[in-house]
Amino acid sequence: MADDEAPIEEQPEVEAEEVEEAVEAVEAEVEAEAAEEAVEEAEEIVEEEAAEAEAKVDKKAPKEKPIPGADLEVDIVVEGDEGSPESALDPFADDADVVVVEVEEPVADEPIAATIKLAADARYTATGKRKRAVARVILKPGKGEYLINGRSIDDFFPRPALQRNIRQPLEAVGFEDKMDVIARMHGGGVSAQAGALRHGISRALLEADPNLRGALKSRGFLTRDARAKERKKAGLKKARKRPQFSKR
Repeated sequence: MADDEAPIEEQPEVEAEEVEEAVEAVEAEVEAEAAEEAVEEAEEIVEEEAAEAEAKVDKKAPKEKPIPGADLEVDIVVEGDEGSPESALDPFADDADVVVVEVEEPVADEPIAATIKLAADARYTATGKRKRAVARVILKPGKGEYLINGRSIDDFFPRPALQRNIRQPLEAVGFEDKMDVIARMHGGGVSAQAGALRHGISRALLEADPNLRGALKSRGFLTRDARAKERKKAGLKKARKRPQFSKR
């Protein structure tokens, strides 16, 4: 039986050193590949961080505003073309090229042309009213003096605004130094009496010259000022003021 069996081939023994060298080579290749992958990942991370940093800087940086008129072309004026219409409109041109526009000032109200007969015995009477004040006025030739209830205008109306209001009709006609005013007043307050006196003087001038109606009326001297204090109503404190509302 021992002779019939085939002899077993003897396998060559592998040296331990060769095995170790093969293992080390494989490990070195694996480590090199891992190192390359790590380097690539690190580079990608650095690029992403750099891009994010640039984006943040762009957001924080102030935006440049466009300069108005930067896209316009510069007009260059050649010497010798000073008489052109463009140079006339140039605000920085010489004084000879500046166009001066004269503005017409509003013309003041001119005195009304009146034809009043100033005879020595001429008398023009009229009645003026304002609120509850009544003024009976007499116009006669004189030097522009005012006699109101036996007193001068400075004593009866000490306020300059009221004096100007009273003198307006005669000043508009141009007879402020040629006619005297004698008036009897009653009723109303100081302001109402001044309005009534002006109304009476205007109506007396209309008696002296009927042609003055249009001029006096356009200035508002002949219009009766109908404004007055409104009467008190029952249940109210004044004309329209109501008592305070209390819910409880």
